[in-house]
Amino acid sequence: MPTEQEIKTAMQSYIDSFNQDNLEGILSLFAEEATVEDPAGTAPVQGKAAITEFYRKVVNGNTRIHRQEPIRASHGNSGAMALHIETQVDGSAFIFHIIEVMTFNENGLITSMTAYWGRSDMEKK
Repeated sequence: MPTEQEIKTAMQSYIDSFNQDNLEGILSLFAEEATVEDPAGTAPVQGKAAITEFYRKVVNGNTRIHRQEPIRASHGNSGAMALHIETQVDGSAFIFHIIEVMTFNENGLITSMTAYWGRSDMEKK
């Protein structure tokens, strides 16, 4: 099982890679069989190929992640972070307020990422 520090480091690497438009850096953090559920309650994207396609759409030079609080680890194999994402859609700027929860395997790779946000957590900037 990964340590708390390994979880926090991986989650910070996710943010850093995203903000550098480093798709390969993001994908290197995920296990082959991982899932992404963004937003929570929608059908999960499953497997590295599908996750690659998902992130190709959102790692686009117009989207940035800003952490709101320190990353929180757990007594197990997961961590959570409060953040907001700023992005451009059809020429308009939006902010999404999100809680992301990630679980990790014994090798410290992400096995699931779930993003919690609803329509009321999205605002036009």
